[in-house]
Amino acid sequence: MNILFIGDIFASAGRRIVSDHLQDIMESNRIDLAIANAENAAGGFGITPSVAEELFGFGLDVLTSGNHVWDKREIYDYLGRQPRLLRPANYPDAPGSGVWIAHARNGVECAVLNLQGRTYMPNTDCPFRKADQILAGLHSSIKVKFVDFHAEVTSEKIAMGWYLDGRVSAVVGTHTHVPTADTRILPGGSAYQTDCGMTGPYASVIGVETDIIIRRFLTALPVRMEASKKSPELHAVIVDVDETSGKARAIRRHAINGD
Repeated sequence: MNILFIGDIFASAGRRIVSDHLQDIMESNRIDLAIANAENAAGGFGITPSVAEELFGFGLDVLTSGNHVWDKREIYDYLGRQPRLLRPANYPDAPGSGVWIAHARNGVECAVLNLQGRTYMPNTDCPFRKADQILAGLHSSIKVKFVDFHAEVTSEKIAMGWYLDGRVSAVVGTHTHVPTADTRILPGGSAYQTDCGMTGPYASVIGVETDIIIRRFLTALPVRMEASKKSPELHAVIVDVDETSGKARAIRRHAINGD
């Protein structure tokens, strides 16, 4: 089976390029399950119920998130009503859930897990131990397991990949908005990439207008962040998984330049 994972959707430029290309990607690559990180989908900071519903309407099956999921207060109640929008599972006492059991288009039952790193990030429970807890609680019949690990530093992401190798189908990192070139299958059969990259405006500083961020670095003064709309790109990975064993057969990057 084929799993599509789209990296951090950023603001209207990211939503637009997903809307323009998602159905073609799914049809041409015979996608069975479509996942995207959407924590920055509303103006670049957070997600709202209406934006989440818009993304589901495009054809995405599950939305993951990260530390910015809490930026919009109206999402708190929605998280309890919409289990297909995940928040990181290792927040100790928060609305919503960090795992969703999805039924793919080919009928296979899959677990989608959302975890968040702790280095240079908000205080949360240990993501490694939380992963152990979630995996131990899954029914043995669920072989296909996809993990979005939302973390700042590459070392923590790589460590999670090795820690879960052979126990999940894929570990793909998000948060830094820059795609990495280490796409591979680890020895135990788990697909891995340190960061999927951003789906949004690349004529920017990780999504924000360049002049604003350069001014911030030059002056050290606070600035009002504004999402760029220039040079949209879609960055994703497609993972081919053996649904019988849960092992990944292949992983490849998939990118689209929207200009």
